[in-house]
Amino acid sequence: MNWAHAHLIINHFPVMGSTFALGMLAYAMWRNSPELKRFSLGFLVIVALLTIPVYFTGGEAGDFVQSIPGVDPARISAHDDSALISLLACEALGVIALGGLILWRREKDVPRWFMSTCLVLSLVIAGLMGWTANLGGEIRLPEARWGYTLPANGTNPATPAGQESPQPKPPRPTPGPSGKP
Repeated sequence: MNWAHAHLIINHFPVMGSTFALGMLAYAMWRNSPELKRFSLGFLVIVALLTIPVYFTGGEAGDFVQSIPGVDPARISAHDDSALISLLACEALGVIALGGLILWRREKDVPRWFMSTCLVLSLVIAGLMGWTANLGGEIRLPEARWGYTLPANGTNPATPAGQESPQPKPPRPTPGPSGKP
């Protein structure tokens, strides 16, 4: 396993985690449940912690894939810049959530204004994580790029030079009522 592989394995945690945390925060506020509110804040702290190794494996992954033919260093740089902003925002929300857990640990409930603030920040962070993930996908997946269309000749530009693009297999005939095609 290399750094690019490690990064690809763990990079889904912040994206999916921030989305799940956003949903949990909204649900906890809708239910007005102190337990769910605290769980949601704790989950935000966990997402912030999981984001750290994702960011640091990304630098090594970028160095690794830069040597692959056809990889645009500008796309790696755009992804890296977005990842730093996402990391800082996620860590800030993790610290805020942890502060709320500590500050109101003896109270019956976490104040609504605090939960509303965390909800809005979670929405922003889920968007940042999604944008960062999209930029990361554009590094090696041309179909993730805005305005991408297949060439008119039907070849796949993502196929390495000298290799044939696999031709789609014709559909299998479906058996009729008698069991024969």
